[in-house]
Amino acid sequence: MIWVLVAFFNVLIAADSQDGRYTQHLLEGSLDDKASKWGFDWAFSGISSFGHLPYHRCLTGTDELFDVGIIGIPFDSAVTYRPGARLGPRAIREASARHLPSRGFNVHGGVNPYRSWARILDCGDIPVTPLDNDVASRMMYEGLYELGNRPSANSLYGDKPKLILLGGDHSIALPALRALKEIHNKPLALVHFDAHLDTLHPSAYPSIWGSNQAAFNHGSMFWIASQEGILSNSSNVHAGLRTRLTGDDWSDFENDDKQGFLRISTDDIDDIGADGIIKRIYERVGGEIPVYLSIDIDVLDPAFAPGTGAPESGGWSSRELLRIITGLRNLNIVGADIVEDRCNEMGNIIFGMLIDSQPQAFDPIRVYARMEAQSSTFDWHDPNGQPGCSVKVAGSTHKGLLSEAAGGQGRHGGI
Repeated sequence: MIWVLVAFFNVLIAADSQDGRYTQHLLEGSLDDKASKWGFDWAFSGISSFGHLPYHRCLTGTDELFDVGIIGIPFDSAVTYRPGARLGPRAIREASARHLPSRGFNVHGGVNPYRSWARILDCGDIPVTPLDNDVASRMMYEGLYELGNRPSANSLYGDKPKLILLGGDHSIALPALRALKEIHNKPLALVHFDAHLDTLHPSAYPSIWGSNQAAFNHGSMFWIASQEGILSNSSNVHAGLRTRLTGDDWSDFENDDKQGFLRISTDDIDDIGADGIIKRIYERVGGEIPVYLSIDIDVLDPAFAPGTGAPESGGWSSRELLRIITGLRNLNIVGADIVEDRCNEMGNIIFGMLIDSQPQAFDPIRVYARMEAQSSTFDWHDPNGQPGCSVKVAGSTHKGLLSEAAGGQGRHGGI
């Protein structure tokens, strides 16, 4: 019996010696070798940062600089219908897993925005309280103001970092606009994709139990922004409207007119096409004013985004929305959000396409575009060679990827 144990130990020792010789080289090699061997992910592996980008809780330290910050705002305590958008940031990150930086080359812009000069960082979430909307609003403002005032990592022309928000309900746009207005020291233009106006007076939600907190809701935040002088009163656009109005008259539209909005209805795309929508937005907004791009996913038809908080039938398709967003690449976008997603994956993938469809916002071509926009002629050439048309913008002639389309006011009118 003893000789059996001795033989067994001899086998183990010999095997261990051979394994040691065999595996020694696995422990050798430089850090670069290890990074090339293990420092990658498949779409389904890794932690759920946005698009597998580097993750850093930017508000807890200032050592990580960025040019574009992805910030989650898990807040939905200002909704008037279906809640659940507080779970949106987590779901957006999960749904963005197919947006690998290694497979991010954008054929429309001719650049991989994830690997261009701009450093894009997932900055984590602002841990917004769900218990007090006044405190929540201040938390969002202070967090975004701090992040937006950081120096850029690689900016060639002194810009502040661009902030892209993962909502959250639509009320998060108000503290974002407040912060960006202070950061850029001027009113902003708002390009607002939504089925609804969101410029309602707080009294449009009738209740004898009104309060200051009740005024902060996802249908009145742009009215508040207008009253505070945050928005330019001549450069704002709603796109994709198909809303019902308050009461028995046109007072919602009349109030919207006073706040400086051009209204583009969902049905207008049938008459003037996506390029016509793009043209109207450029004519209204111009190319130099700082722009906040706000996308409520209920601008999409519920067939594409059934998880939104306030679905309205008859909306645009995801393809149509992406075509329009891609056409806005020459706007001076300083911040953006996508909101009101109750974790429907299609709506989250739309946000995953936002960076891909805005490569110029993260590329040095913006330097030349902005320099030329100050002269009498602005020439922008599509990398695919598609012709553009001339658009009069803020005293300059802009040429962009805009095909001629029929003019006229939208069915929901203009100002």
